[in-house]
Amino acid sequence: MLSLSVKPGMPSAAISLRSFLNVKVLILIGLLSLAVTSAEVARVIARSFADAYLQVTVFVAATLFLFYFIEHHFKWDVAFFFRRYRQWQVPTAAFLGMLPGCGGAIIVITKYLQGGLSFGSVVAVLTATMGDAAFVLLAQSPTEAFIIFSATLIVGVVSGKTVDLVHGSEFLRPRNLTANRTIRSAVRRVDSKVSKTIWVALLIPGVFVGIAVALQFNTDIFGAVFGIDTLLWLGIFGSLISLVIWTISPLTEKSGVDLKETEKDTTSASLNTEESLNNVLGRVVGDTVFVTAWVIVAFLIYELGVYYFQFELGSLFHLGAIFVPLIAILVGFIPGCGPQVLVCSMYLNGVLPFSAEVGNAISNDGDALFPAIALDPKIAVIATLYSAIPAILVAYSYYWLFE
Repeated sequence: MLSLSVKPGMPSAAISLRSFLNVKVLILIGLLSLAVTSAEVARVIARSFADAYLQVTVFVAATLFLFYFIEHHFKWDVAFFFRRYRQWQVPTAAFLGMLPGCGGAIIVITKYLQGGLSFGSVVAVLTATMGDAAFVLLAQSPTEAFIIFSATLIVGVVSGKTVDLVHGSEFLRPRNLTANRTIRSAVRRVDSKVSKTIWVALLIPGVFVGIAVALQFNTDIFGAVFGIDTLLWLGIFGSLISLVIWTISPLTEKSGVDLKETEKDTTSASLNTEESLNNVLGRVVGDTVFVTAWVIVAFLIYELGVYYFQFELGSLFHLGAIFVPLIAILVGFIPGCGPQVLVCSMYLNGVLPFSAEVGNAISNDGDALFPAIALDPKIAVIATLYSAIPAILVAYSYYWLFE
């Protein structure tokens, strides 16, 4: 049995640290224990683990590695860029959100918490984000993908600029930044060479498989060659290793990140290339396993909810033509890419009209909502609710004018 031993005179930070570690261990044990309740539940959990890794984790890791490497190698001070060129904050955020995956959202929201961006930038990135459904569009209909990407980009910029105009650039900005320029550390760095080596060994094939799955390539050949469902087990092991690293990686007693030190690190000259790469990789692993833990829990809540309550999402679209765009918009508020990929597939198969697809594309955040909630739940909820307004306006304007 896990217990929290408190010694006299123990600092409160140490007590909080040990308590949090125990909570993480209990969460991991609880997830694994749930799998032994029945074979069907075990299959649902296994598929959720695999999907979380191959549909989210690999793309988060690849995007963060690219961004952190460019930031560190080329000494690009992103915070300074956003502070100096404030007029480009919202367009840049919307562009990062338009890119497939949720890496752009992590970057924007992290920089927002550090005081470098306005709340309108958060609205812009979540409005422009389409998640993995973007890969489905690109693979099957590149022309329509370009149209919808352009629409989400424009709507994201307009929405973000409007929010900043109405509320001002300081709206919902963390208050403690003005005093000591520190933020609560929501993500952390992993320094263990063993953990990083194992994690990267699984990530490299995972990235290629994730891209193939997202583009809907035929991946059955892997199972036929090796005689087992290698993709499923790759995803399961990838998620399990991420959960283990997340569980055993302790929080430091320091409650915040000093932005002055961060800026100093990003602008100082690199003396050792290997050390720099390890630092970048440690940040990528730390951030990604943290997000992965949230994604797995969210996937399980959704998939087990569908399993236990026998709910079919597609049945909602039989309520009547006038309600179809609204339902697609509401589906967009469901975290994760699974429901959004379903809406996109139904549109490509001619089941749903264009108004429903464009409304869903604007309202949905795909997997980007997971890291947003993980970093700041209040900001994530308010920002994603704001995206409902342009989604309804655009979807129903197209519906009444062209359908």
